[in-house]
Amino acid sequence: MQAQAEESGLDQKIIGISIGDYNGIGPEVVIKALSDNRLLRKARVVIYGSTRILSYYRKTLKLSNFNYQTIQSPDEARAKKISVINVNDDQLEINPGTVTQEAGQFAFQSLERATQDLRSGAIDALVTAPINKKNIQSEEFNFPGHTEYLTKSLGAKESLMLMVCEDLRVGVATGHIPVEKIKDKLTAEGLKQKILLLDKSLREDFGIQRPRIAVMGLNPHAGEDGLLGTEEQELIDPVIRDLRNEGKFVYGPFSADGFFGKGQFSKYDGILAMYHDQGLVPFKTLASGSGINFTAGLSGVRTSPDHGTAYDIAGKGTADENSFRQAFYLALDICHTREGDKIQVQL
Repeated sequence: MQAQAEESGLDQKIIGISIGDYNGIGPEVVIKALSDNRLLRKARVVIYGSTRILSYYRKTLKLSNFNYQTIQSPDEARAKKISVINVNDDQLEINPGTVTQEAGQFAFQSLERATQDLRSGAIDALVTAPINKKNIQSEEFNFPGHTEYLTKSLGAKESLMLMVCEDLRVGVATGHIPVEKIKDKLTAEGLKQKILLLDKSLREDFGIQRPRIAVMGLNPHAGEDGLLGTEEQELIDPVIRDLRNEGKFVYGPFSADGFFGKGQFSKYDGILAMYHDQGLVPFKTLASGSGINFTAGLSGVRTSPDHGTAYDIAGKGTADENSFRQAFYLALDICHTREGDKIQVQL
């Protein structure tokens, strides 16, 4: 019986993939990544999309060795095969590089079905291909992005966008909000929750027993002792002191330019930036196209590549699939780490 289970792949994790905006590079990076048979030996794969979309890009990219089977539910997925759940049977008009409402609606349908299966436990993890945050908007999807949608859909009180590349892990305290709202969004309680969430994720998702966390300042040069702002003295530093008194290994606040520019980040297991660009600009520079977006704090595992739809190169066969591949491997790795059986599956 054990041999039969291994042969069928029923002992493997099931990784779901939402297709994203099919006029962007999502389908291309998915197909290119899954054309590497090493991924299929690691887990069972279910794409929430459309065989019409996959057939179009398979032909466009001239990847005749990319094959798949159609299934109705994830439990039908088999080892070493790519399975597809058609989330919409309508005839779709595919125009790479074009922003359409139809593609946005389909991206939501793919995400919605995949999220339902993640919530129910039908799949073990979800890797999301890029969406267009504007054309996906509707009565059903009124969120700044994947992170906020998944946080609500999976019933989490709080989540953390955590960018990952090898040993570099950068979270952001305020996420996808306008710059003018950052200061108002930062509160002592909210900041403490984000740091604790990062600490918990580093321990439970990455297997780091005593994580060291660096916290960035809000103002230039971390406020320069109050000369350039007082948030560090009045808000950030007291939170750090409280957490250190609770036994957490939390340090800062650091000036972000010097912290990243001088390589101080290598001394820490996790970093919390105060706002989106403060964390993601240095991260993407250092990650060099292999970064991963992981949503910490969810009951289910969700990762994604760290890039967008890239309409300017969609359908041209030039999109780099490495970030998506690494997102797939990280999702699988975290599944095993949560079960206390950490493995390194990255190539």
